[in-house]
Amino acid sequence: MLVRRTLAAVISAGALSLAAGCAGDDLASDDASEPAESSAAADKGSITLAGQNFPEATLVASMYEQLLEDGGYTVEAKLVDSRDAYMPTFPGDVDVVPEYVGGIVNFLNTQENGADAQPFETGDGQQLADDGAELLEAAGISLLEVSPATDTNAFFVTQEFSEAEGVTTLSDLEGMSVTLAAAPDCEGRLDCEGGLSEEYGIDVTEVLPLGYASDQTYQSVLDGESELGETSTTDGTLESQGLVVLEDDKQIQPAQNLVPAVASDFLEENPDVAEILNPLMAALTTANLTELNGRVAVDREKPEVVASDFLTEQGLL
Repeated sequence: MLVRRTLAAVISAGALSLAAGCAGDDLASDDASEPAESSAAADKGSITLAGQNFPEATLVASMYEQLLEDGGYTVEAKLVDSRDAYMPTFPGDVDVVPEYVGGIVNFLNTQENGADAQPFETGDGQQLADDGAELLEAAGISLLEVSPATDTNAFFVTQEFSEAEGVTTLSDLEGMSVTLAAAPDCEGRLDCEGGLSEEYGIDVTEVLPLGYASDQTYQSVLDGESELGETSTTDGTLESQGLVVLEDDKQIQPAQNLVPAVASDFLEENPDVAEILNPLMAALTTANLTELNGRVAVDREKPEVVASDFLTEQGLL
């Protein structure tokens, strides 16, 4: 079932930069070890695919790209550092985005109702999509089927810090002063610095914009430059680095089920996009997504190869 929404804004065309793998690999390459081009004739026109450039988002974007190309579309993928960079051009220059339900609904909520708007907090992905239906419709955005796979924001410390300070939950940091390494748009967000400060009473003295689940964020915490770092609940790299996630015991994170977001006008003209992407949503689970993330972030396999393997195993390619 489709849920619709909208957004209006303008950003310079140069704000979207081409990017791909977690180490800067392109989603498509001439390397002989990578999956071959789809045999389907690309005769359905072009699709501009935008998204965020961290390992999981790059992996899922590659799945979208391969499926859409197999379905006959020519895909241009543009991955950027944060949602703020592509949303002003979506809908418009951007047609399809691999999204997270809570992320896009609450982005539209703050755009419409201001930074202090009461966030949508339900832990159920479909309910959250339904709750944000008016915002989505107004923005001209349709959500396709919500996946059971979910990935919320999470915050980590070193194992050593956890043991020395007796810290296992975010509430254990109440009253402590910390430096936070996180995504560039973290400051003030209720699912990031804002929630840590306001809901947990943590004194976040500085936010270092080093990236979401990035090597720089990991290293900042490991080096002691930051006490706290931002990642995801499906991060498969933490244990091997001596890092541990702190429990979100006040449950401030909204449901972040994976979901394709499509410009409503584009979807009306190209309804088969739903038929191409919805089976992927059904195939993804939190468990297999975590495993796939580990192959990219720990084993350093190329996202496009991991994506191709999964799609082939699931009978989607």
